[in-house]
Amino acid sequence: MPQASIAVIGGMISSTAVAFSFSRRSRVEPALASPLAIGVAAACTVLPVRVLIVATVLQSTLFRELLPLLGAPFVLGVAMLSVPFWRARRDTGKTPHGNAAVATPLVNGLQNPLALGADVVVHSATKYLGGHSDVVGGIVATSDEELAQRLRYLQNAVGAVPSPFDCYLVLRGLKTLDVRMERHSANAAVIAEALQAHPQVERVRYPGLESHPTHRVAARQMSGFGGMVSFECRGGEAAALEVVSHTELFTLAESLGAVESLIEHPGRMTHASAAGSPLEVPASLVRCSVGIEDAADLVADLTAALDRLP
Repeated sequence: MPQASIAVIGGMISSTAVAFSFSRRSRVEPALASPLAIGVAAACTVLPVRVLIVATVLQSTLFRELLPLLGAPFVLGVAMLSVPFWRARRDTGKTPHGNAAVATPLVNGLQNPLALGADVVVHSATKYLGGHSDVVGGIVATSDEELAQRLRYLQNAVGAVPSPFDCYLVLRGLKTLDVRMERHSANAAVIAEALQAHPQVERVRYPGLESHPTHRVAARQMSGFGGMVSFECRGGEAAALEVVSHTELFTLAESLGAVESLIEHPGRMTHASAAGSPLEVPASLVRCSVGIEDAADLVADLTAALDRLP
């Protein structure tokens, strides 16, 4: 399948470029899955486009809540690009737009939406593709040459061209992407199992666990389950804040997808702007971006923080 990739200066720009690449004259109506911001998706409600959202397994909760607000004309009833995805494309003629910022595709990918039939894939190169917390970038990949030409025009017209050094940093990250993703996934699986067994944890969200609602779909479409794990503390928000404040190997920070492990409280940090809305996350939620450190050390770090709770 012929493919084209267009590099831009950020993940937000990559989503915006896709949204603006369509107009009323387009031969297809676009589908938008914003990988990084509700704002991009919300902005599309005022653009001359109709919105169809395809959510990947690790973002299913967010998009299930976002869909009613967007008033999308067609809602995909799955959390990943599975059988209903093909039916949606055949019946509607709309262009599916998948996001793979977290389930980063590799040569033998964790998930590869283009191979599953998507026409557009948006990557945040800031995350796993770069992998070292030192670059900001985005990539739009497509198998549609006409769309690729429109995206290249927008890349040039709006000045969203990454610097040579930023491109070098992403290319450097790609050289170790395969081995890093194997380690991210392996460590996350160990941590998810340990968290599930801890008495202070009420619920663990990780698609590698059989208890996850989209585990079977993930197992069919992914070679690994990624490095993102979130969990809810039984003690509510106070317990969650206590945990994120007392880890030593996990650094308290908002980003994700790099070699070092990060931890955050979404309700106070990444998702604070959603407070009081239908998109509000549980106050007891803790999110971990699991790095490539020793798995036993990471489990011990989280366990020690949880053991502090009364």
